[in-house]
Amino acid sequence: MDLNRIAVFAQVVEAGSFTAAAASLGLRKSSVSRAVAALEGELGIRLLQRTTRRLSLTDAGRAYYERTRDALAGLREASEEAAALGAEPRGTVRVTAPVDLAPDLARLTDAFLRAHPQVRVEVSLTARYVDLVKEGFDLAIRAGVLADSSLLARKLSDSALALFAAPSYLEARGRPRRLADLARHDCLLYRAGGETAVWRLTGRRGEEQVTVRGRAAADEFAFVRGMLLAGAGIALVPTGMVAAHLRTGALERVLPQYVRRGGPVSVVWPSRRYEPVAVARFRDAIVAALGEPGAGEAQG
Repeated sequence: MDLNRIAVFAQVVEAGSFTAAAASLGLRKSSVSRAVAALEGELGIRLLQRTTRRLSLTDAGRAYYERTRDALAGLREASEEAAALGAEPRGTVRVTAPVDLAPDLARLTDAFLRAHPQVRVEVSLTARYVDLVKEGFDLAIRAGVLADSSLLARKLSDSALALFAAPSYLEARGRPRRLADLARHDCLLYRAGGETAVWRLTGRRGEEQVTVRGRAAADEFAFVRGMLLAGAGIALVPTGMVAAHLRTGALERVLPQYVRRGGPVSVVWPSRRYEPVAVARFRDAIVAALGEPGAGEAQG
């Protein structure tokens, strides 16, 4: 089966005449007519009724066109997508993410822009749930179970929170040996409604809890991390956001047998028929920088 003949036939139907189809395809009218005649001969049916005044589909021709139209559209789409893979990314990518990811997102954005000079990246850092389609965003990084099934998602990691402190704090105040010891320490609170908070963590004996007290509280982990690095106390924060500080020795793990499991962290995006190359490449950069091995794509 010659796909070129099928494509010529479809163009004749859509253009309404052999002359218009020939002009749009850049072919001679006689070449278009021969291609359609050859297709009819190959199929053994008449597809078009030709008169000096008009052109019309036969019943068989209409059925054949309707069946082949979507297949041809799929082939064109596949060709465009394949060509786009080799194209230089350009245009604007709009991303939303939690404030706590600002340092990591800044590093990967800087590297991406250096590699792709024709791309612009706009980042909105917020704890607010952003409607990607309504507000015109291309990508979002979200923590927790995804409820919107209209979005596509790729899991980056499973979040976990643990206890950390600066060496200077531990030298001054001592190192906790039991979870209950935290009640006697200065703790840095995340989204606390007052001076105390209940920390629930899982250890060797299952889930345990302790009521802690602190004079500093914030609704962003980035602030808590800053206080940690200043040696202001002990905090329960996501392990990923302090990994670099653990490597340099700026922070230490406290009571390492305890952890609080969180939900998944994912990059999500609207389902689109044609996705800009810049968006796809930036999503790949996010996965490479923030993802863990084995993360897979799934419906959101």
